[in-house]
Amino acid sequence: MASCLETDWDDSEWDKSGKGILWKPVSLTHVEYPAGDFFGKIFAWFSLLPVFLLVSFVTLIAFRRELHTITFFGGLVLSELVNWVLKNIIRQPRPCRGHDVVFSEYGMPSSHSQFMWFFAIYLVLFVYIRIQYTSSSSSSIIDIAWKHVVSVGALVVAAIVCYSRVYLHYHTSQQVFMGAAVGTLLAIPWFIFTQLVLTPLFPVVASWPISERLMLRDSTLIPNVLWFEYTSARAEARARQRKLQ
Repeated sequence: MASCLETDWDDSEWDKSGKGILWKPVSLTHVEYPAGDFFGKIFAWFSLLPVFLLVSFVTLIAFRRELHTITFFGGLVLSELVNWVLKNIIRQPRPCRGHDVVFSEYGMPSSHSQFMWFFAIYLVLFVYIRIQYTSSSSSSIIDIAWKHVVSVGALVVAAIVCYSRVYLHYHTSQQVFMGAAVGTLLAIPWFIFTQLVLTPLFPVVASWPISERLMLRDSTLIPNVLWFEYTSARAEARARQRKLQ
């Protein structure tokens, strides 16, 4: 088996001495980009988005204890497991002119692409189907515009992450496309499963003694959680202030 996958990239990427590009890692990470390449540095940071999202999910779960957030995170973990299985079945190497440090020698499908497209597609479905507002016509226009902005933004960012993996020579175009396709095909049934099977069980799960001890909660029936929490906290603060006076 070849140690890397031959590609048709331009030979101008090699210097006159015959040595390869000098790859520079992003600070405190393993992601490398060509030294002196401004766009490469930008794409390297975009390539780190899955790591940032994982940290954000863990933080969100730890502080909010929302059941739907936990199931969303569970779907991402399941997607990563499927990616690992597919990589070890297909066993296609990464492209040549690659990097000294990678977590896996196999590149098909791209785990970054699969992660980001699972996240983006699930988020789009969540925004348009799960989030429902009961508001006036004027504010509903703003809500619809907000949904469009979030959905388009998620898809654009996912596409940029995919391109960054090819630009930085971590994957070929085929590996990235396969990762995006697998992530999309996993996100849709997971959302349907969460919506039709898990969501009706959330009130039961939230009432378990262990859930109460862990302070797990279900906010499915609350249309705007942020506004609800804001008004609840403000009302409680005012009530306590009156008692002190």
